Amino acid sequence: MKAPSTLQQAIQYFKDFENCQRFMIEMRWPDGKVRCPTCGADKVKYLEKARLWKCYAKHPRAKFSLKVGTIFEDSPIGLDKWLTAMWLIANCKNGISSYEIARGLGVTQKTAWFMDHRIQLAMQDRSLTQFDGNEVEADETFIGGLARNMHKDKKAKITGTGGAGKAIVMGLLDRHSAKVRLLHVPNTQGDALKTHVRRYVRGGSYVFTDAWAGYHGLDQKLRSQGH
Repeated sequence: MKAPSTLQQAIQYFKDFENCQRFMIEMRWPDGKVRCPTCGADKVKYLEKARLWKCYAKHPRAKFSLKVGTIFEDSPIGLDKWLTAMWLIANCKNGISSYEIARGLGVTQKTAWFMDHRIQLAMQDRSLTQFDGNEVEADETFIGGLARNMHKDKKAKITGTGGAGKAIVMGLLDRHSAKVRLLHVPNTQGDALKTHVRRYVRGGSYVFTDAWAGYHGLDQKLRSQGH
């Protein structure tokens, strides 16, 4: 079947796991050589029944799926829906709402919003993969003008002190590739910060942070180390 040109064709096309597999391999490994997302080795074996690859190198995550190391890794949503959602978003030149995605895929609006958010970020970075390096720095900051310089209408909406009225931006830096990802976060609490770290940083990586309590507990899934 040719590449889909309508939503109905996309749904039918990505319903076939082999088409999903072919698409993912072309996106992640253009030369056709599947590589271990943990160590980068191309000496891997495909386990057809399990739909997994096994790396011959000795490390804890020897087996991996097409999702491992990508924005899809920690999601229970199947590749058939993820890739159809990508097709929808990429082909709607004027944008598409999460409600339209939900109707097209048969998922909840909340799920569609979650998928849209991740896919939009991947498209901005032009990559489906997480940071490749094993050492990532994480930090956050408040961005915005001083209250005394604001118009009185805006100043009137501000309550509290410190970062009140300012946008909070979180930065992730891959020490090896120098790749940076900037993210808007709603607050500096642990749930918000750790969710983004676990979403974009590969499990088993060292995460370098300051002593802010919001990062405590990362060692449950990532090797966390403050500086």
